[in-house]
Amino acid sequence: MERGRQAVNAVPLVLDFDDACGKVEGATVLPLQSWQESVRFGCSLATFRALRRELDGTIPAQHGTVLMGSGDFHHLSWPLIERMRARGPFRVVVFDNHPDNMRYLFGIHCGSWVRRVAALPFVSHVHVIGITSGDVGWSHSWENYLRPLAGGKLSYWCMNVDAGWARLLGLGGAVRSFGGPDALMEAVLPVLGASSEPTYVSIDKDVFHPDVARTNWDQGILREEHVARAIGALSGRVIGSDITGEVSLYEYRAWWKRWLSAADGQEAPSAELLARWQAQQHALNARLIALLAAASPH
Repeated sequence: MERGRQAVNAVPLVLDFDDACGKVEGATVLPLQSWQESVRFGCSLATFRALRRELDGTIPAQHGTVLMGSGDFHHLSWPLIERMRARGPFRVVVFDNHPDNMRYLFGIHCGSWVRRVAALPFVSHVHVIGITSGDVGWSHSWENYLRPLAGGKLSYWCMNVDAGWARLLGLGGAVRSFGGPDALMEAVLPVLGASSEPTYVSIDKDVFHPDVARTNWDQGILREEHVARAIGALSGRVIGSDITGEVSLYEYRAWWKRWLSAADGQEAPSAELLARWQAQQHALNARLIALLAAASPH
């Protein structure tokens, strides 16, 4: 069987930092709660390298979709993707309400990891699909790393965002904005389906409308059916995947993390709402895992 189309072990893997994923049918669970304070939201590269060494020693050689808990841990996609270097070249498709390609001066955080992945030589391209965040608007344009966009390694697929700054910089082909989910899907599905290239899929559930799943972050407007159609367009080519965006409560000990998380508008729901939202999330996870497994090579 050709490289990139080897059968994928479908047993899910939970990197359990925040106890938010609940019981995942048949999953392997790695307890990582002791790392939560140091890596949640962001950390130094030295701390991140230490965590990577632990993960390299404990993650099974073969596994299915990885669940990481809160979207505050989305930067863990970077080492998960890097571990798959032998399967390259492959592309990365990210469903996220944010570009995760923003400047961060203190190491790595959940909003800056895409630049690192786009720089990997075995990653041919990164598509971030479903962005409605102001992170790609005029007022935050200067925070976006331009090199991967200008270098043809990264594309933003946005909705209802004025990204005129990108056109002024000659990046209109890399930063595309549409009037809604249906128009976006009409444009992106042919792109996803046209290539036979292996694909890694990363889903942050803040890409969904709040009716679909509630998260700690500002949310997008995609429906489950939109993501299902996109995964379907990748049928037979999904060689790895991860899911973040669980809603979870955490009180940072570090003052700067408390300040940054508050600045990002993360609010704590009541215990009753938290239980309801997590039940909704867990059911959605099961459906997404099944979709991703069905789109894997067999």
